Amino acid sequence: MPAQKPPISTAQPSLRERRRATATQEILDAAERHITEHGPAALSLRAVARSLGMTVQALYHYFPSRDALVTALVTKGYDDLADAVQTAVDTAPAHSPVLRLVIAAEGYRRWAIAHPERFQLLYGTPLRDYTAPTEGPTTQATRRMSAIFEREMFGAYTEAQLAAADAPTLSPSLHTYLNQLPHYGEGHLPPPATALLMSAWGHLHGLVVLEVFGHTSFLGDHQAELFHLAMENLLTDIHRRIAHA
Repeated sequence: MPAQKPPISTAQPSLRERRRATATQEILDAAERHITEHGPAALSLRAVARSLGMTVQALYHYFPSRDALVTALVTKGYDDLADAVQTAVDTAPAHSPVLRLVIAAEGYRRWAIAHPERFQLLYGTPLRDYTAPTEGPTTQATRRMSAIFEREMFGAYTEAQLAAADAPTLSPSLHTYLNQLPHYGEGHLPPPATALLMSAWGHLHGLVVLEVFGHTSFLGDHQAELFHLAMENLLTDIHRRIAHA
């Protein structure tokens, strides 16, 4: 006889668990407001606790250290950013001539511009004395983002097409290294495609960083249009480099 699956638990969270979840969310919301008002480097547990009318000692019951709170904030930031990218793709008009990678990139840009301080927490100067836990929740959140862009960039191609991509010649050591890297999308990503993905990511992310940190403000209201054109050109180049069976 086939093994029976364990029953799915339908137990509801206890009152204590619900209260803890609510308090934890209130602390995260207060910390995000503090970052928005003062910047990531000024994050202070004492200030966050004071804004909620609680003591630092009480806050430690939910986040035992500053690092624990920062890790939760970074994880939530990556998750919110990934949600914005996925929502942009999911809600794109079916008849839209703009391909999904461009739409995903524009969702990324919009979130970054709407939340510059939180974006800075993710991609700006690392907070002093903070190190993200190895293989922790922040790592899992970044992998989710990687999987979305990998899917939208390469989902229409076979592994054989990706392996034959017209990417710059890789040294044997780099080819071996890229071949053994874990991937978080569907299937295996051959080294030439990984090289294209990293190059495209650097282009996309670099343009967003320049805009968020004010380095392209001289372009005024034309920044969105120029970003759109850059992403279309990027996608055209990627398609050109991938062999069609």
